[in-house]
Amino acid sequence: MSEKVDYFDNDIRLEGVLFPADHPDESPIVLVVPTYAGRDDFTLEKAEKMNQLGYSGFAVDMYGDGKTGSTPEENMGLMQSVLDDRVLLQRRINLAHKTAIDKVGVDASDSAAIGFCFGGLCVLDLARSGSNISGVVSFHGLFTPPGNTDGNTITTKVLALHGNDDPMVPHDAVNGLANELTAAKADWQIHAYGGTTHAFTNPLANSPEDGMAFNENANNRSWETMSNFLEEIFS
Repeated sequence: MSEKVDYFDNDIRLEGVLFPADHPDESPIVLVVPTYAGRDDFTLEKAEKMNQLGYSGFAVDMYGDGKTGSTPEENMGLMQSVLDDRVLLQRRINLAHKTAIDKVGVDASDSAAIGFCFGGLCVLDLARSGSNISGVVSFHGLFTPPGNTDGNTITTKVLALHGNDDPMVPHDAVNGLANELTAAKADWQIHAYGGTTHAFTNPLANSPEDGMAFNENANNRSWETMSNFLEEIFS
């Protein structure tokens, strides 16, 4: 059974949704950070699926009031309003993390975050900003560095799951992330799936001409890789 959890960034009310494990104070918690569409059904479904792995799931709201877009243009506008201010983005994702672990009463070592598309960038920024969260997983995430975390050491383990043919993340950006994480002394992995574009985990993605398409093999493989990663960091 889910529970809405309000938290605040100054005067902006953010509305997370918690799917608690059977014993939430004894189980790890995994934040699920949405795509540019906002905290939608896709996000809630992934957060609920954490229960099947034995974890609590926390669906993160990055926009306020659980807001979601209904068109690609609306989604882009919502994302851009946060993406244009990386300090705000980092504040909100760190706030979501603190809210989630405080709510269930676990230590940061028993927490992780996964994110999709825009959410993949958000979880990378969570690690970049010096969070003590155990691990983050970026699914077809954006790799653009924020510009305000150079010189930071990253103690969080990082897993990036990437479509090799994603036009939004060219090979130079992949190499850039690898170099950035190496310089930050991070424990990192980048898995690239051949013949795979952006949004490969989303069954509704069907715009190959725009470089966005669901890929069943990459979806299944990436979820299995994420599951193994979470099992490793929580062991």
